[in-house]
Amino acid sequence: MAKVLTKTHRTWIEIDSRAAKKNYDTFRKLIGPVRPLRQAQGIKAQGKRGTQLWSVVKSNAYGHGIVVFSKLADRLGVNGFCVDSLVEGIRLRKEGIKKPILVLGPTLPALLHEAAKRKITITISNFDSLKVLTSIVAKKATIDGVPEFHLKIDTGMHRQGFYLADLPKVLKSLNSKSSILNSRLRGIYTHFASAKDTNYPTYTEKQFAEFQKAIKLFEDAGFPAEGGSASGGKNSITVHCAATGGTLVNPKYHLDAVRVGIGLYGLWPSKELEVQLGRKIKLYPVLSWRAVVSEVKNLEAGDYIGYDLVERAPRPMKMAVIPVGYWHGLPRSLSGIGEVLINGRRAKILGRISMDLIAVGPVTGVKPGDIATFIGKDGKENFLAFDVAARGGTIHYELLTRLNPLIERIIQ
Repeated sequence: MAKVLTKTHRTWIEIDSRAAKKNYDTFRKLIGPVRPLRQAQGIKAQGKRGTQLWSVVKSNAYGHGIVVFSKLADRLGVNGFCVDSLVEGIRLRKEGIKKPILVLGPTLPALLHEAAKRKITITISNFDSLKVLTSIVAKKATIDGVPEFHLKIDTGMHRQGFYLADLPKVLKSLNSKSSILNSRLRGIYTHFASAKDTNYPTYTEKQFAEFQKAIKLFEDAGFPAEGGSASGGKNSITVHCAATGGTLVNPKYHLDAVRVGIGLYGLWPSKELEVQLGRKIKLYPVLSWRAVVSEVKNLEAGDYIGYDLVERAPRPMKMAVIPVGYWHGLPRSLSGIGEVLINGRRAKILGRISMDLIAVGPVTGVKPGDIATFIGKDGKENFLAFDVAARGGTIHYELLTRLNPLIERIIQ
């Protein structure tokens, strides 16, 4: 594949479908199988329905390509998808994704009808948004144009969400305004602020306790959790709190669904979790980023390299030019300190990273058309996104999500 690509692509991103399958299998094993709801309805002896596995594909699937990766995850068997915006959700619908889609970020009032039309579930996290939804119901007196929604509960992250003290008022609004409104409520959820270290569970436990109080309030108001003993009722809702970290840290956080993002891409939320759990749980990086060498040239001792004359060749040597820069997502902070792999050997980034070009060296035996690797394996070497990001003074989440969406993602 790579040799063919060098004829038509200057740079590309490879998505390893076998690695993705291994990661999917790992998380499915962690949370257990999901029984069809019809088998669980009204049968207390069977216990909870099982935990659904939702693939978080916001921000261009963490740089992996929202369409490419979502179609792959769909085939693997995920139960649904989480996106940041309605725009992302609509794109998935246009690409043939039929499974549930939950928008985690805010949805503008003017787009609520489109969300309902596309059968995309939105998040309501404040009274202003709830009021807009209520007004639509009041005008229409029908579910037409009213999207399904989840309520987000702020248990300590202090971003989006209703506080626990807000919930009696929220429930009163749901139950008093219209049965149409409460019929569109499909779930409640929260998000953990620090579920990335098994040795420090205190704050996560505090948040989980708050969320359990919220669940109880909804149950008492006639909205039982989907997987609880009263599941299958008319107003049963999906309750969820765990992203990748929470899913790995403790099975009690799994509830009705888990929202797995970074883990399905084969990466750990933190180095602490990798150290603590890496011997039992194996994750396999899905993404590799490569480019072609476009030019090789000689440098004399003392020659300046790149913008601002910040680096000089210490001796005569060969350097390679690669048509990738910060526009493509290579952090400028890696100037003069980052490395690439060419033919299984490391080459240092020389001077400033430009918008579209970098120089690397010294190199030997390198020619135009050879493949350079920024993230991924080449020979015995393996550049992990976590390590590349750390060298550039950032985190792997940022590094990956800033990979230019115009770079073609290719399934391997």
